[in-house]
Amino acid sequence: MVGRTISHYQILEKLGEDGMGVVCTARDTRLCRSVALKVLPADKVADSGHKRPFVQDSKGVSALRHLSGRGTGIEGSPR
Repeated sequence: MVGRTISHYQILEKLGEDGMGVVCTARDTRLCRSVALKVLPADKVADSGHKRPFVQDSKGVSALRHLSGRGTGIEGSPR
């Protein structure tokens, strides 16, 4: 996965993985910043039951944006 580009995110390093997917550091090539990116396996994305907790977690983390000046988003979803 390291070295691949997903959408406008260049994968730099694998940080770890859990039951939901793989977490990597990546470079947002549009905004020229470093981000943490969680990549879900295709079979989990297709199943809304597996995708729902990921979306909820992402929304929770994005609510912290005002504390650090950084946020997170889900590709293709409104923040």
